[in-house]
Amino acid sequence: MVGKYVLFAFRGEPMCFIHVLLNALDMKAKGFEVKVVLEGEAVKLVPMLYSEDSPLYGLYNRALDQGLIAGICKACSQKFGTYDLALEKGIPILDDMANHAGMAPFLKEGYTVITF
Repeated sequence: MVGKYVLFAFRGEPMCFIHVLLNALDMKAKGFEVKVVLEGEAVKLVPMLYSEDSPLYGLYNRALDQGLIAGICKACSQKFGTYDLALEKGIPILDDMANHAGMAPFLKEGYTVITF
């Protein structure tokens, strides 16, 4: 049985997020339902996601085109200065848990949470 997974990216290292994106794309290709949430320091990566010179650009756009990006943490993106860019680019802002992206809504929808 194919499952539902949400990948919460907390780390701000591009190489870690590349693996989040690679896993999300691979899981989707293999029939899993998958979403990606940017939380914690990972929100600092937003400018790289939209820079054509970035190693994240191509993978992120593939994930975006396939509807895999669930959103970004409001509080963390405000703290790390990427909130306005996230809004401008139309990334959903998640704030259900004291202005942070909570895991509970995904759990209620039957997703298994994986953290990076």
